[in-house]
Amino acid sequence: MKRERSLTRPLILALTTVMVVFWLAAIGLSIRVMQHEFDEIFDSAQQETTERLLALILDDMNQRSNTDPRSVAMLATAASREYLTYQVRDSSGKIVLRSNDAPAEPFDAPIRTGFHDTDASRIYTEATADGSLFLQVADRFKNRREAVRESAVTLLIPLVILIPFSIFAIWFIVGRALRPIDALRRDIATKDSGNMAEVETGDIPRELKPIARSVNLLLGRLRSALEAEREFTANSAHELRTPIAGALAQTQRLADELPPGPTQTRARQVETSLVNLGRLAEKLLQLARAEAGIGGSDTSSDLRPVLDMIVADFERDSRSQGRVRYDAAEDTTLIRNADMDAFGIVTRNLIENALVHGDKDGPVSVSLADNGVLRVVNAGPVLREMDIATLKKRFRRGKTSASGSGLGLAIADRIVSQMGGTLELLSPASGSDSGFEARITLPG
Repeated sequence: MKRERSLTRPLILALTTVMVVFWLAAIGLSIRVMQHEFDEIFDSAQQETTERLLALILDDMNQRSNTDPRSVAMLATAASREYLTYQVRDSSGKIVLRSNDAPAEPFDAPIRTGFHDTDASRIYTEATADGSLFLQVADRFKNRREAVRESAVTLLIPLVILIPFSIFAIWFIVGRALRPIDALRRDIATKDSGNMAEVETGDIPRELKPIARSVNLLLGRLRSALEAEREFTANSAHELRTPIAGALAQTQRLADELPPGPTQTRARQVETSLVNLGRLAEKLLQLARAEAGIGGSDTSSDLRPVLDMIVADFERDSRSQGRVRYDAAEDTTLIRNADMDAFGIVTRNLIENALVHGDKDGPVSVSLADNGVLRVVNAGPVLREMDIATLKKRFRRGKTSASGSGLGLAIADRIVSQMGGTLELLSPASGSDSGFEARITLPG
């Protein structure tokens, strides 16, 4: 399954990358500045060291020359690694004295006061007042590069710590900044045909208010369209019922007035066809209303009185022959965000379906539990799973010879889903080894 794109991850990646790039650029600029400053410091230190060292060497050479003619050889016996190496040369360029790490060959630098660069070292030359001796002090470039490198590493170490910290900080800040967007997204996601309330615009940032206003305008148009559609279906239902009922009444009267015979039989057949037509028209209009989204409601209402009224209608109907059994505690309520008329359509369809397709001699049990679960159970043989799966589809009927259009369960499932609930079909019924059960669960 492909992951949905998110704003947070690209923002964290982009901001962290920009921060790292700027930090590295700052480190590069700092290294250039440090290198320049280090060169000035090293040059100044090298020059001062050369001047002081020249005076010390001259003094030492003069003292040792008076007492020990081998003093020059003894001065060349240093035994430790030196960062600065030096050579004392006469005016002809011959080495008179050198440090331990200095090469035996003269430095590749002219004998004149000042700095001179070779491939490996920077050399400063200082001459005595009479110009007879020259002291050349060499500072290796690798020492300077090592100082710059260690300084650069010191600047990079905080970056290693800063990257994960900055990712967390950016994630936290971006998450807080995107919270209004997420809230707006969740609010819009709840909008459907049953919830057309306007999106709240009071607490959202001004950048998101045009989006909220556009959504509210769209919701207003949808409300108007749905209300017009519902009004049309309601009027159509009334207009269709009236002529069908009139034709049915005239046909029944005609059949009663006709003498027994083929003509009366034909009139009775027309009467049956009109009854079936009326039922089919009613189911089609219910389906149209279900498609228009009549299930949900913005306000909560107690659906228990609707259920009581419908069950009472079936109990009084002689065609149900007293088969309906109702079980619900007196104090049980069913307060839900659902349209009362739509809930009535659902329950009526489920009870009719149980009466028509269940065992003709068996009862139909209608029960409302304390947790709000509505069960309609009828007796009958066990259905196969594959047959149950097709019952919610339009114009699909099980293996039955009873009359019907195959729309009752499809209408009920459509409306219940609009209410945010579920319609479960079970066979055998729960707690039994036979029968059929329709169970409605609506969210509280």
